[in-house]
Amino acid sequence: MGFLVNKKYNVALTEEIIIFISIFKWVLLAGLIGAVIGSLTAGFIHLLHFCIYFFETAPTKMIVLAPLGLLISAALIYYVSPDSSGHGTEKVIESVHQKSGMIRFRVIPVKLMATIVTIGTGGSVGKEGPCAQIGAAMASFVSQRFGFSAADRKKLVICGISAGFASVFGTPIAGAIFGLEVLFVGSIIYEVLLPSFMAGMIAYQVSSMLGVTYSYNLLSFVPEFSPFFFGKVLLAGLFFGLMSILFIAMLELGRRGSQSLRVHPLLKPLIGGLCLCVLALGVSTQYMGLGMSVIDSLLNGAILPWYGALVKMLSTSITLNFGGSGGVLTPLFFVGAASGAIFGTWVGASSAMFAAIGLVSLLAGAANTPLAASILAVELFGP
Repeated sequence: MGFLVNKKYNVALTEEIIIFISIFKWVLLAGLIGAVIGSLTAGFIHLLHFCIYFFETAPTKMIVLAPLGLLISAALIYYVSPDSSGHGTEKVIESVHQKSGMIRFRVIPVKLMATIVTIGTGGSVGKEGPCAQIGAAMASFVSQRFGFSAADRKKLVICGISAGFASVFGTPIAGAIFGLEVLFVGSIIYEVLLPSFMAGMIAYQVSSMLGVTYSYNLLSFVPEFSPFFFGKVLLAGLFFGLMSILFIAMLELGRRGSQSLRVHPLLKPLIGGLCLCVLALGVSTQYMGLGMSVIDSLLNGAILPWYGALVKMLSTSITLNFGGSGGVLTPLFFVGAASGAIFGTWVGASSAMFAAIGLVSLLAGAANTPLAASILAVELFGP
């Protein structure tokens, strides 16, 4: 009997030791990946902001150079790294589900430079998708160099996605959830939850230490809750769901339009860049580039024309499908805030409040990440 008790005790003790070693291993790996990706993100953001400042001081430069920017981006991707095409997130999902987390190292410099050139010269894309892809590529590179198994490589790539998202937006908790939720719609791999949190937190801290500043719009008002107000929010949910569908449809329309052009791949960026110039000259330059200043103004009560969200969708679709490189989350924020502000005026409510609701709702609807979007709302706008 004593032998059996000791045997059970030893088995339990062995399991505890294995669990402890596993946790220690992933906390260490996630911390190292977070530090590396936080440093990469900081360098990327500083260089991007320099380019944006240079061109935004003279918007006419942006209009003139938009075709050249798309051409340079398309040439980098076409000749050096075709894996760097698109907005980034879809390539990461493909690598995790179909390639066991295998991503080529050359994606990192090509994606970084192509995105900087695209945004710096007026392309209507975001910076979060590239950072998630760069983070995933770096994690994949590290796992390949140290001979990790396919299962461990996938886990580390997920940590890389979380670290990239957390450090680019300054939202470590939402970043950790986003890295898990965007890959597995409707489910979360709980064994990667702790490493993702660690990677996101450390990446955020490192990028902050390296001088990256983040924009938080802490909302000071608390709406008076009532069944009538709740009805408006439910109606807004339906409206933003339809806007999400429209955004996705616009991207698909641009893809089909680009594929239907029977010209050399490097002529398409010039055509797309000229279309962006026409939009900028005919409507406004505020729909080009990141548009963060416009988003901030919407969250503070400004209102764009009713067609503003549609113009942003169109410019993003043209940029991504005609050679540009960048993410879609910042354009989603722009479209959500713009359409939310308009919706607020329609229902006789605060435009700033519904701009904030629209910003996170478009992310939830178009990216299939409702949990990350809800947490992002708290981190961006305050509890």
